[in-house]
Amino acid sequence: MSAHATVLVVEDDVHIAHVLTFMLERQGYQVTHVADGRAATAHVLASPAPDLVLLDVMLPYVDGFEIVALIRAQDTWRETPVIMLTAKNTERDTVRALDAGADDFIIKPFQPQELLARLRRFLKTAA
Repeated sequence: MSAHATVLVVEDDVHIAHVLTFMLERQGYQVTHVADGRAATAHVLASPAPDLVLLDVMLPYVDGFEIVALIRAQDTWRETPVIMLTAKNTERDTVRALDAGADDFIIKPFQPQELLARLRRFLKTAA
C-alpha cells in the first residue's frame, strides 16, 4: 500500500464527511472531499483519478449510481476502485450499486475498522 494513497470522498453529510476525512488522514491517506453530485461530476471530468473513491449513494443533484457510471465511462478513472456508502440496507440497492460498477458496498452507520480494512484491500491491489 502506498503511504500517500489518494481517496476521493463524495459525501453530503457534513458530519460523516468530517469523520471519514479525519479517519483516513490519520491513516496517512490524502483525502479530497466533494459534497454533492454536481461537484463530484465536475471533479471526475476535470481531475486525475484517485487511488480509491468512497461514494455516498444519496447525494443532492446527481446520485451515486450516476457518479459510478460516469467514473466507469472515463478512460483514466475506469479501473479506480469505488466503495459505495448507503444508509439504505436493501438488497435492491446493493445489487444496483454493484451492477452500476461499484467494487464494494458499505452500510451506514459503518464500523471504522471494517471500512479501513475494505479500503486497504483495494489499495493493496492499486499500489
